Amino acid sequence: MKSDNMKAGMQQAPARSLLNALGFTPEEIKKPLVGIVSSYNEIVPGHMNIDKIVNAVKLGVAEAGGMPVVFPAIAVCDGIAMGHIGMKYSLVTRDLIADSTECMAIAHQFDALVMVPNCDKNVPGLLMAAARINVPTVFVSGGPMLAGHIGGKKRSLSSMFEAVGANAAGKMTLDEVTEYEEKVCPTCGSCSGMYTANSMNCLTEALGMGLRGNGTIPAVYSERIKLAKHAGMAVMDMYNKNIRPRDIMTKDAILNALTVDMALGCSTNSMLHLPAIAHEVGFDFDIAFANPISEKTPNLCHLAPAGPTYMEDLNEAGGVYAVMKELADVELLNTECMTVTGKTIGENIQNAVNRNPEVIRPIDKPYSKTGGLAVLKGNLAPDGSVVKRSAVVEEMMVHEGPARVFDCEEDAIEAIKGGKIVEGDVVVIRYEGPKGGPGMREMLNPTSAIAGMGLGSSVALITDGRFSGASRGASIGHVSPEAALGGPIALVKEGDIIKIDIPNLKLELDVDDKELEQRRKEWKPREPKVTTGYLARYASMVTSGNRGAILEVNNK
Repeated sequence: MKSDNMKAGMQQAPARSLLNALGFTPEEIKKPLVGIVSSYNEIVPGHMNIDKIVNAVKLGVAEAGGMPVVFPAIAVCDGIAMGHIGMKYSLVTRDLIADSTECMAIAHQFDALVMVPNCDKNVPGLLMAAARINVPTVFVSGGPMLAGHIGGKKRSLSSMFEAVGANAAGKMTLDEVTEYEEKVCPTCGSCSGMYTANSMNCLTEALGMGLRGNGTIPAVYSERIKLAKHAGMAVMDMYNKNIRPRDIMTKDAILNALTVDMALGCSTNSMLHLPAIAHEVGFDFDIAFANPISEKTPNLCHLAPAGPTYMEDLNEAGGVYAVMKELADVELLNTECMTVTGKTIGENIQNAVNRNPEVIRPIDKPYSKTGGLAVLKGNLAPDGSVVKRSAVVEEMMVHEGPARVFDCEEDAIEAIKGGKIVEGDVVVIRYEGPKGGPGMREMLNPTSAIAGMGLGSSVALITDGRFSGASRGASIGHVSPEAALGGPIALVKEGDIIKIDIPNLKLELDVDDKELEQRRKEWKPREPKVTTGYLARYASMVTSGNRGAILEVNNK
């Protein structure tokens, strides 16, 4: 076993003495060493229950013959970090999580791993680490939050952000906002809609790296404790069969995940994380892959914020496996891909049943014939941009209007809430990309303000930053190249006409080439917003959004 490098033979007697200091018995030292990566903390609602998940995993590992050992991973709550400097530190944690987990796992020579993530960057960071370390690994998340209930209707965190915009527009009283504040997030867990955390936990199932229900069983259900025990048992079965992450996270599996993404209507952030995960397994993932897959993959789910259903509803309807079964029945998935169960995708989903055709539309009665995401290109985004088209109202699928240009998120929010943005406008927020931000902040505050003020069906927002999975409307992010690199978004001037054509995958600036070339000659790079600490190092290495904001040494 791999851990023998650390604990076997006379040369490793000092290491064994340190294991004795931990209270290990001789019998435990002889067992496979299974690292349980715990994302538990007391500031992220999606992580406050993970200690219970971890304890259940430990029982499962021990029962199946392994020696469980817990070590930590960090996690940021995007909702708490939103709208201030903290959001610069959200995406960047993905790489910190991957790097620190790699360090811990290899330094201590673990034989296998169980990853226990839940929220946005925690899941992809640990998937990236799993690919690097490549020892038998199973994922079990902390699970989604239950939806809140207000006035007999289900509500979630996106409703809360939009309530703030509604209050600014005089459409909601302070007392009404306070009721939302107290009720939209009623339990622990990852926020209850198809936001980034739940998107990535569902896609972990689609990749084959998590057991059935990983993405959908609510955090407060006892069924999740059982799932965690089974995850501990499953990793020992993988260890005995020598099934590893790179046997599972193949090119075909990643394309399967992208297909399921389209059917579920996942967060646009999946188009940052899938390329980064693919990079770790040596697959050069071009975000433009999304379009041909989207063209043939029907959108089957409209979970919040795109519609009125929530993760608990998806779970009751049959979960991710039921969605995958709909897709597999028309040969849209590669069912031969291996999974953590030791069985193929096809074997796993063969008995899955769609129990609610209103939550998971049958394949022949989809919400739309095309998938939830689209990549738009044009002279404003030569390397691509991403929109969650399943959350765009019909009247905004094709739109043109004057650019309202802002060089940071705060200025845009002030203008929106100040009533300076009107119907037809195209809000442009730039210098918020991976390098320019730095950190590629989510733009949930401005998108929620637009929706809350009743402008969601008449105003578009374009940025080289990104959007929360809770964003809805004509919100186009990841514009690449970003402004900090001199991309065309840096050349937009107030009042320029911007043309959006989502059905034809176009994003165009209606300015002639000669004028753009002159503007390019006049453009000068901005001084970095941050010059010290981790963000400065991150900015020096990060690539644009179209490449998944991966880090490269000596990146310029």
